Amino acid sequence: MSKRKILITVKTYPSISVKYDELVCTAGFDEDGNWIRIYPIPFRKLDYVHRYKKYQWIEMDLVRNKSDFRPESYSPRNIDAADVIIFHKKLGTEGNWAGRKKIVLRDVYDDMSSLITKSKTKGIYTSLAVFKPAEIIDFVCEPVEKEWSEKQKATLEQERLFDKKSTHEIVKKLPYKFSYTFCDVNGKESTLMNEDWEIGALFWNCFEKNRGDEHAACDDVRKKYWDDFAKTKDLYFFLGTTKLNQLRAPNPFIIIGTFHPKKELQSKLEI
Repeated sequence: MSKRKILITVKTYPSISVKYDELVCTAGFDEDGNWIRIYPIPFRKLDYVHRYKKYQWIEMDLVRNKSDFRPESYSPRNIDAADVIIFHKKLGTEGNWAGRKKIVLRDVYDDMSSLITKSKTKGIYTSLAVFKPAEIIDFVCEPVEKEWSEKQKATLEQERLFDKKSTHEIVKKLPYKFSYTFCDVNGKESTLMNEDWEIGALFWNCFEKNRGDEHAACDDVRKKYWDDFAKTKDLYFFLGTTKLNQLRAPNPFIIIGTFHPKKELQSKLEI
């Protein structure tokens, strides 16, 4: 494929992979508006100057990930060559996200059943999408395991043995999962987890602000994602699948990011 410009719109909260250690799933749009998933990238191990930001155009040497049937999946030609990332401008929020909207809102789904069908249809296998919910019903915060599993911990220990010079601090596991419940244009109700990087970072910032009070931290997260995004913003979801679940789960999608410009004021009709 050679080098390709990608507008980064998605960075998921870091997870522990048995094969690749700690990873962040990164996705965005190329200049023609096509979704591109870049995986694997050890994002938090990159030097600070190489840590691209959301809504920043970057240029990378990418190759089709032949081990992944999902058509949007690509890999860096050299996963360790962070210096091959070329940085371009970041799209700002001017004009109520006008520049971002031109790229992001070219192809928007509002029918969950149709999207799921495309994700399971051979030759299509859609695995990334922009989705507009017809109604947001709830935002839920639920406790989960506070530590990585024993298998994940073993992976981290093994990585330490092979990279003794590493000073990289492993990301803390989120002790809560966050989900939106919503309806699509046909009234179909869905509840999907939100695994966006930003929601995890917000939780830990609120946790620190509230001096270790997890419940207060969750309340603050809800204020942002329910009171602000769901009630006052024009909210869209970035949806993505996992390779493992796409063909076997009834609904293989999770929320991997949100797009939330302000609601546009509708001009009054002339009488």
